[in-house]
Amino acid sequence: MCGNGVRCIAKYVYDYGLTDKTYVSLETKAGIKYLDMTVKDGKVAMVKVDMGAPITKPDQIPAISDKEIIVDEPITVDGQEYRITCVSMGNPHGVVFVDDTDSIDIEKIGPKFEHHEMFPDRTNTEFIQIIDRNNIKMRVWERGAGETLACGTGTCASVYACILNGLTEKSVDVHLLGGCIHIDYDEEKNTIYMTGPAEVAFDGEIKLETLR
Repeated sequence: MCGNGVRCIAKYVYDYGLTDKTYVSLETKAGIKYLDMTVKDGKVAMVKVDMGAPITKPDQIPAISDKEIIVDEPITVDGQEYRITCVSMGNPHGVVFVDDTDSIDIEKIGPKFEHHEMFPDRTNTEFIQIIDRNNIKMRVWERGAGETLACGTGTCASVYACILNGLTEKSVDVHLLGGCIHIDYDEEKNTIYMTGPAEVAFDGEIKLETLR
């Protein structure tokens, strides 16, 4: 399941006339996601997604640990000790807090986190810089893809990790290379809401006979 992809699907089905509803459900392998669309001038501009409950049990992330929850735990990567907090949003995330995201050599260190023995199915790794109680900066190394401009599930996992470590409030703007995503954690419902834009990059047509 891809958090950014979920928003793109919401925009696609509305903008291209597959639905006239602005609130729809989407079935994924990580459960049903509920999409609330904000429409401007007949097109979807923003999408709010109910991303569901964060998962912290190590065997469900999955991550190898004898702890009930992995929060601010030491991990040695490439001979250096870091502190990691692990969360799943339907896919595994390891969140690491740093002083400056710009100075991280993510091409070097990212693969070593991804393939660390703690993570039997590998992991996405978020490097987080705290700006203030309602703003964080994030760079992400996605398993199997490398550094990407943004990761929707990663923003959710990172904000929840911030909350677990007492570093932010429950409503946070996450600033990424690709833009800003807003995350809200509803403690009463134990669910995370992700709100962000979706834009059409290009359109095209494929002739079916060319695929045969």
